[in-house]
Amino acid sequence: MGKAFQCDSGRRSSLAVLIRIRYFITPGCYLGYFFVLGINNFRFIKRFKISFFYYTFIQQPNLQRAINLKKDPYVISADTVKEPPASFIGKIKFLGPGFILSASIVGSGELIATTVLGAKAGFAALWIIIVSCLVKVAVQLEFGRHTILTGETVMQAFNKLPGPQLRQGRWTVWIIFFFVSLKIVQLGGMVGGTVIILNKLFDGFSITTWALIVAIAVAALIFRGNYSIVEKGSLLMIGMFTILTLTSLYFVQFTAYAFSFADVFAGLQFNLSNEVMGVAIGAFGITGVASDEIIAYNYWCLEKGYAAYTGPRENSEAWKTRAKGWITTMQFDAMVAMIIYTLVTVSFYLLGSAILYSRGEVPQGNEVIDTLAFIYTESLGAGVKNVYLVGAFFVLFSSVYATLAFWTRLFPDIFGQLGWIDFFNITQRKKLIAVLAWTFPFVWVFMYLFIELPVLMVLSGGVIGSLMLFIVVYGAYHFKYTRTQIIPSGKFYTIAFWISVISIFAVGVYGVIQVFF
Repeated sequence: MGKAFQCDSGRRSSLAVLIRIRYFITPGCYLGYFFVLGINNFRFIKRFKISFFYYTFIQQPNLQRAINLKKDPYVISADTVKEPPASFIGKIKFLGPGFILSASIVGSGELIATTVLGAKAGFAALWIIIVSCLVKVAVQLEFGRHTILTGETVMQAFNKLPGPQLRQGRWTVWIIFFFVSLKIVQLGGMVGGTVIILNKLFDGFSITTWALIVAIAVAALIFRGNYSIVEKGSLLMIGMFTILTLTSLYFVQFTAYAFSFADVFAGLQFNLSNEVMGVAIGAFGITGVASDEIIAYNYWCLEKGYAAYTGPRENSEAWKTRAKGWITTMQFDAMVAMIIYTLVTVSFYLLGSAILYSRGEVPQGNEVIDTLAFIYTESLGAGVKNVYLVGAFFVLFSSVYATLAFWTRLFPDIFGQLGWIDFFNITQRKKLIAVLAWTFPFVWVFMYLFIELPVLMVLSGGVIGSLMLFIVVYGAYHFKYTRTQIIPSGKFYTIAFWISVISIFAVGVYGVIQVFF
């Protein structure tokens, strides 16, 4: 046992207070951490290790293990094994990764792209929105299966894919590192959209002030690296924007823009004019689960405990039965998420078709928020524009929130595979999560204040996402066909997998052609 376990209870209790203080210090104290770390070799520090800084910043990891006995979800052992739930109610208790996924998915793409498509195409393109949300989930499920069967993080898995290697990292790890870093511009646009909404709701602060408030708020929610906070926060936000959107869709039926089942049925006829084909394919690429969410799902499955509960991989019948049970639970979680984001995405599309298409109004440029607010003004009344703005805030802020949680896992994972840190050292990982959580939001704010074109910034991320899809598809194929499959998948799943792979690959190719040719 470590030295920290030898402390008497009174001393451990006192030191626990100091540890908790660390979680409420300002970001500038992290500079103090590196300073203290650098001078730790001086005799003064060695002689007076009882000091506040020593216990707060240096000895804290050992004390944290002693006081916080929660297990690291990334460490899988025989002690973490738990039997999967057998009942429907039991499975509901283990939902969670899908909530975070839904909070991330229902964002700028659903708010803007689907409504624009509805404004341009009317009800005719409804089918492509539904197909977009349904068809891509099989690749997500393959990533989830691989996570449970191997217990690997996504960058661990990518670092085993065939191809050239630079130092400790395979080409796939380096490319993901590069592409995700470029998405800083997109996240700046998402922060910008959130800030614009807040500025319209509360005009007492400037855009810059609201931007800083958003950055501080999202950092404060994420920096502790606590999975349960991410999950519960995501559930709260998807509940808010789902209720607001469905409420608006219901009340539009009592206005001049009411639509019928015949209109909805017409949108399921697989007919699409050439004039809206480009917008439809673009919406297909942005809506539903995308490359970012597929990669992120790995971390949420791990942190929820699916892989840890399955236990270390072995070729026993007991392990196979347990693994099948947790895979079934993961699939149920993914299906619930798919229902949520499909329902909200289709609702945005129907509102755009019913109101904006009939008026010939298409959201354009940086005034997109005002144009989209007209949907809620028309359906709920002129005095309820704020209802839309509150709903739009939760849509955009939830994406920023879930993305920051994802990035604070992804980048430490990348750094670990490149040999820069030990990702599986919980102390190093938690420290880096905290530092990144207080760094990324302010970088995003800087990008927004520097460029100030939120719509263009968000769309730039779609181009990068299209390129990332190729690596995601390549990884999914490798997981399914070149890694040992102790538990083979069924024929229906294999067919769905190939439909998903082909559609994602085709959209990726189209996106590249549209941008570069």
